[in-house]
Amino acid sequence: MVGSSARRLRLRRVRGRVGLGLVAGLSVLAGMTDAIGFLATGDFVSFMSGNTTRLAVSLGEGDLGGMARLAIALASFVAGNALGVILARFSGRRAAPILVCCAMLLALSAVWPFDWNVPALVAAIIAMGMLNAVVEQVNGLPIGLTYVTGALSRFGRGFGRWLLGERRNGWRVQLVPWSGMCIGAVLGALLEQRLGLAAMAASAALAALLALAALVIPRPWQMDYMAR
Repeated sequence: MVGSSARRLRLRRVRGRVGLGLVAGLSVLAGMTDAIGFLATGDFVSFMSGNTTRLAVSLGEGDLGGMARLAIALASFVAGNALGVILARFSGRRAAPILVCCAMLLALSAVWPFDWNVPALVAAIIAMGMLNAVVEQVNGLPIGLTYVTGALSRFGRGFGRWLLGERRNGWRVQLVPWSGMCIGAVLGALLEQRLGLAAMAASAALAALLALAALVIPRPWQMDYMAR
């Protein structure tokens, strides 16, 4: 009985580490894509809080063109999240099919040949929305991939409880998606300076690599990372 409990505990720890490794990679992808999209088009690809504020400002200023563009961005992100959940359900809650679709959408964004870049932006935003379906929790801890406001909030509340003497585990892991997004954004900025919107090809390549990595993660673990 003791040996069985110890094995379960070890498996839980390994599952958590693998999950956080996947979260780190996905957050790097999100940060890279957001930075490339923002620098190349002036619009956020995964930061919908920012786009919501910009939409409200455009409304207040009477900027109909900006309102339409940002409304399309927000709707695309919602649609991407919905598509991610649907694809996860029909694929048996496997991460690889979602990531392959993300890679294809990002590749489309990278090779978009026309000056009017809204379709390229929409493709990247849908990909970022879909990405959120890959990991929603790790060992019961909620995780955000393409947004870090919640992660920083959970980290701050956990730090406050720690200062009060509470020793709950888990709040430190919220720095993983935040750090990953920061690193990814730096990489994305460097790539965009050289390649422009075509730097989305690097995001597509990273999504494809993450899809390959997901193939070796045990399916029960993948199912645990996704919401039921």
